[in-house]
Amino acid sequence: MIEITRTGKNTLVIENPVMPAAGTFGFDSTAYNDLIDLTKLGAIVTNPITWKPRRIAHGINVIPLPSGVMIHTGVPNPGMQKVLHDYAKSWAGSLAPVIVHVLATTPDDVARCAGSLEGREGVVGIELGLHDQVTLDDINAFLTAVEQNTMLPVLVRVPLYNAVETAQAAEDFGAGAVVVANPPRGTTRDPETGQLVGGRIYGPWLKVQTLRAVGQVARAVKIPVIGSGGIHTPNDARDFLEAGAVAVQVDTVVWSHPRMIEIIARNLGGLELTRVSGALADEWEPGIGITMQLERNQRHEPPPYDGDTPAIQPPMPPDLPD
Repeated sequence: MIEITRTGKNTLVIENPVMPAAGTFGFDSTAYNDLIDLTKLGAIVTNPITWKPRRIAHGINVIPLPSGVMIHTGVPNPGMQKVLHDYAKSWAGSLAPVIVHVLATTPDDVARCAGSLEGREGVVGIELGLHDQVTLDDINAFLTAVEQNTMLPVLVRVPLYNAVETAQAAEDFGAGAVVVANPPRGTTRDPETGQLVGGRIYGPWLKVQTLRAVGQVARAVKIPVIGSGGIHTPNDARDFLEAGAVAVQVDTVVWSHPRMIEIIARNLGGLELTRVSGALADEWEPGIGITMQLERNQRHEPPPYDGDTPAIQPPMPPDLPD
């Protein structure tokens, strides 16, 4: 069991240190139910939600980069009341605990969002997303608005390039944990229109910056730190834990390789079967657990074909936990 918010009456405890980042899964996990074993994740973080509905941004929304992608959506969502109407039942039956990401727009709207989430079945916490120009007074106002309207533990997602100062303020004003960090913003030329456009940037290259920020924040605060940004493999995630994070959030790799988040979760959670000594490269699949192994044995199925060599099913010990 892993405490991902400060110790106290409302400490948030999860069973695995891996979860999707806000904006990755949607408002619930429905789209991934048949792609990922959600029981292996520590929690599910929703798309950002605001009190009032927001439309998708006009113009270019996604631009490929040489080593990632730039995205500008305007954070579209139907508003908290509509989200609750459409997804509260799904949250209540979720296979993993739900952390609702609330976008910090105004203190009044944040207060309304927090109050509407109090007592919702399946919801175990709020992640408060701060904007890049947030001030110390803003942080105080936003956290006060949350704390006065709900008993749910609060995680604060901080901007990357002033992560230490913002995280320290969040701790001082009562945050239970900090998430490092919001994807940074960038500008590039759209190859189709020739226009310069801006947005948030994602990709494996971001890891080196967020990893450094996580280490700095972990040394500067006493509350738990969650790392997010550039995590694409189990080793990436382990680097964040070594730097001082207690858990990680995985983002864009989920869109291109959905099962990678489950592989990372199995690896970090001790749920991955150890490769048999001397086994060939095609005799083991990253992320495989005993449950999957037993199911395949019952169906007489080999591991997925990797495109090169037919996979051979190795014998696995029957008493390993999954």
